[in-house]
Amino acid sequence: MTITQLQYVLAVAEYKNFTLAAEKSFVTQPTLSMQVQKLEDELDILIFDRGKKPITITEVGKKIVAQAKNIVAEAERIKDIVDQDKGFIGGDYTLGIIPTVMPTLLPMFLNAFIKKYPKVNLIIKEQSTQTMIKNILDGHLDAGIAATPLEIEFIKERPLYYEPFMGYVPKNHRLASEELLRTDQLDVSDILLLQDGHCFREGVINLCNAPQSLRGEQFKIESGSFETLVSLADEGMGMTLLPYLNTLNLEEDKRVNLKSFEKPSPAREISLIYHKSELKIQITEALREVISGIVRGAIAFQDVKIISPLGKK
Repeated sequence: MTITQLQYVLAVAEYKNFTLAAEKSFVTQPTLSMQVQKLEDELDILIFDRGKKPITITEVGKKIVAQAKNIVAEAERIKDIVDQDKGFIGGDYTLGIIPTVMPTLLPMFLNAFIKKYPKVNLIIKEQSTQTMIKNILDGHLDAGIAATPLEIEFIKERPLYYEPFMGYVPKNHRLASEELLRTDQLDVSDILLLQDGHCFREGVINLCNAPQSLRGEQFKIESGSFETLVSLADEGMGMTLLPYLNTLNLEEDKRVNLKSFEKPSPAREISLIYHKSELKIQITEALREVISGIVRGAIAFQDVKIISPLGKK
């Protein structure tokens, strides 16, 4: 039994196809198939049922796949131990970022991180929180940046910053005359929301204490971008809520429509999330240090109340 064989088993388990698993593993299909077969012969069991399409995992195979994940992760940890001992911070590092954070945060830290750690090959992917969680579990992401808390057993969360919500209230709105907004003034029926799948949408709904029955039913106007929501608000379609960093680049004529909340300001917690196995932790810590240092200067708010991105039960 070899680590390479276990890696091939994990690839087949994920892609349910020997040809695709070989392609993703950068080997030929006969080579991968032969190594998996050798492992099955050694163990005198079948890990995969090849008679079905897509390929399925046998009951004993499921247990082997689960253990293989642990073994492969621990083997990779050996290189981490050596790198940490040598003080080396480098190599490939794949980072997921949720769509409502990517456009504002990435330009703030990327250049600084690359200059400080030139030996890290940072691979960045925009992903939803649920996709990110699955990819961290499967080993396709080293870490992610998402709204927390997530309350997932195998995920560690390290808060990076707390980002206040800001109201974008056009002059013809019922709250336009308010100097500061209060959460009890919000009415979910006239707030423009992001489309389903965005955790910021869930945070806004939770902030408004909207019942489960209102989700996805009242709102016919939804968008995947804050820019569209601002434009719709300008057209008299309602108000919207924006994360603080998304307000920094608004045009001057639109900034007059921004309103803060009474303290404690509702805010979202943005964290670096990663597997509890802490692989490549030296790069994760370097990334956290750079981001926290930069964002700390951009967000001066202290008195905040964290709004959960989790859906109401």
